[in-house]
Amino acid sequence: MDNYSQMLAFIWATEHGNFSAAGRAHDLTPSAMSKLISRLEDRLQVRLFQRGTRSLTLTEEGAAYLVSAREVINAMAEADSLAEAFPNRVSGSLRIHTMTTFAKHQILPWLPEFLATYPGLTVDIQVGAQYVDHFEQGLDLAIHSGVLPSSSRIARKIGESAWITCASPDYLARRGALQQPGDLLAHDCFNFGFDSVWNNWQFQVEGEVVSIPVVPKAVFAQGDLLREMALAGAGIVKLAQFHIGADLKAGRLVPVLDEFVIAAREPVYLIYSNRKHLSPRIRVFRDFMERKLLENPWH
Repeated sequence: MDNYSQMLAFIWATEHGNFSAAGRAHDLTPSAMSKLISRLEDRLQVRLFQRGTRSLTLTEEGAAYLVSAREVINAMAEADSLAEAFPNRVSGSLRIHTMTTFAKHQILPWLPEFLATYPGLTVDIQVGAQYVDHFEQGLDLAIHSGVLPSSSRIARKIGESAWITCASPDYLARRGALQQPGDLLAHDCFNFGFDSVWNNWQFQVEGEVVSIPVVPKAVFAQGDLLREMALAGAGIVKLAQFHIGADLKAGRLVPVLDEFVIAAREPVYLIYSNRKHLSPRIRVFRDFMERKLLENPWH
């Protein structure tokens, strides 16, 4: 059934002159080589070699078949090299699910370049705060952070992000700096409007993890709304570093309670359904994102 292997074995045998030498050169036993050639002859219904005690001689039919076999093998090698040399020939639709904030701050800035590099590819980006396994409905890949549910999916870590408690300089100038985590109870804070570990305001105090029972002034379904409240000087938020890294670098937001920060970082994963025979659509996006994140770290 493996016509390609039979064809390769035939070419190798002609190049090396006997089954033993061809097998040694390509990690096959003489018996395995002989079986592949015999199956090829049975399939073609012709004898390709005159078998001598130490060498092989091509029959007339074998010599004619050798020309065609080499053309086929060369054509397949050329096709593989073209696929590698011209990745912009990747085509089709790529469906991605990720967090709204990751899409806005870590995908959209580079998406025009990606689409220009692969003009035959269309991208469908779906957003949601929580990871949901929609691969059976045609999803190609997902990008999410935190602890993922146990499954057979492939999760490839593409980064890790701290969670930063922060506010605008204007807010802190107006309300005063925080000296210890308990001071949060006297400040205006904002949280996510759904049940999430992201709403846990935890700090390291004298070697122990302490949770501060922050009562939010308002809650929001999206992290970008929390960010806008902080940028407007309304209060204190806790957001992912991949989300507000540019704001921190520019000084639009500043961390608070740095000396009490828990050092743990949250992994960010690129998730796809199967490692074997990975679609070129997924592979080129994965490689592109990893390169962009390496060139533009959010830390």
